[in-house]
Amino acid sequence: MSGIEAVKPAPRRARRPIAGATAQEHLLRAAEELFYREGVRAVGVEAVVELAGVNKMSLYRQFSSKDDLILAYLDRMDACFFERFDASVAKHPGDPKAQLTQYFVDLAERATQKDYRGCPFVNVATEFPDASHPARERVAQNKARLMARLVELAHGAHARDPQMLADSLALVIEGIYAASQTYRHGATPIGTAPALVRQLVDAACA
Repeated sequence: MSGIEAVKPAPRRARRPIAGATAQEHLLRAAEELFYREGVRAVGVEAVVELAGVNKMSLYRQFSSKDDLILAYLDRMDACFFERFDASVAKHPGDPKAQLTQYFVDLAERATQKDYRGCPFVNVATEFPDASHPARERVAQNKARLMARLVELAHGAHARDPQMLADSLALVIEGIYAASQTYRHGATPIGTAPALVRQLVDAACA
């Protein structure tokens, strides 16, 4: 014996039930981090409860199934998405043309960060091939809301064909999402998006 006592690993912290809204918030934060980073199919409920610091019973008190947790995650992501959208628009009160461009300035900045994993709704759509799945319905709802906001701003900017402008801008958004995941960091064309959008808006509203 060397006389040096072996160091025992610290005991694993016991997970305990947490009541009500607190448990739900812990679980949703954990799901948001894991689902966005690793994908909803790859992450099991055990990983979610481990990161949340609760036990599995706490999860099933709040969510009837993993699918229910996925839907709650998507609702949370929808709220975050439109909070960001509104924050961009708020930078140019009463100026829809500038508001449209600002949204793409902010999106391009966010989409070139190293930890950006693209659109959570696109990511979920690729994991659920069945278009009738409730998760796919949440995806469609998010995209419909986005399109409605783009059309509203295009109307405000006096576009000749607001729907066509909104459709064009929606395709640029989806292109940014895809490019953020397929090009090497620092070598993407995403930085050109705001200038492209200015050209589209100016041409549509001339």
